[in-house]
Amino acid sequence: MTDMIPPLPANVATVYDSFPANARDVLLKVRALIFQTAATNPVIGSLTETLKWGQPAYLTEASKSGSTIRLGHSQDCGMIYLNCKTTLVDSMREIYPDTFNYQGNRAVLFALDQPLPNDALAHCCEMALTYHRNKR
Repeated sequence: MTDMIPPLPANVATVYDSFPANARDVLLKVRALIFQTAATNPVIGSLTETLKWGQPAYLTEASKSGSTIRLGHSQDCGMIYLNCKTTLVDSMREIYPDTFNYQGNRAVLFALDQPLPNDALAHCCEMALTYHRNKR
C-alpha cells in the first residue's frame, strides 16, 4: 500500500514539518489514507497535492470527481476541512454522529490522542473525493 503514497512535495513537507509532532504524525497518517482511498477507487484518479490557504490540500484535478480536502489541526484536534458550499459535512454528521466532532459545515474533527477511526475517515475521504460524481 505504501507505493500508492507519493513523496511529499517540498512546499507541503515544509508545512507538515511546522506542525507539532503529535499533529504531524496523525495528519501524515490521514494523508496516507487519502492517497490509499483514491487508489482504490478508479473514479477518483490521481490526486494533486498542494497548499490551499497554507494547508495541505488534496484535489481531484485530473478526474474532477470530487471536492478538495484540506488538512489542519488545532490544539488537540486534527481537522479535515471541506468546501462549506457542499453537503459533505451534513452527510458525514448524519452517518457518523458519534465518531467525529464537527465545525459548522466546514470541518470534521478527530482527537489527536486517540486511535484514528480509519474506516470512517476513509469513507469520509471517499465521499469528498467523489462528491461531484455522486451529486450528478
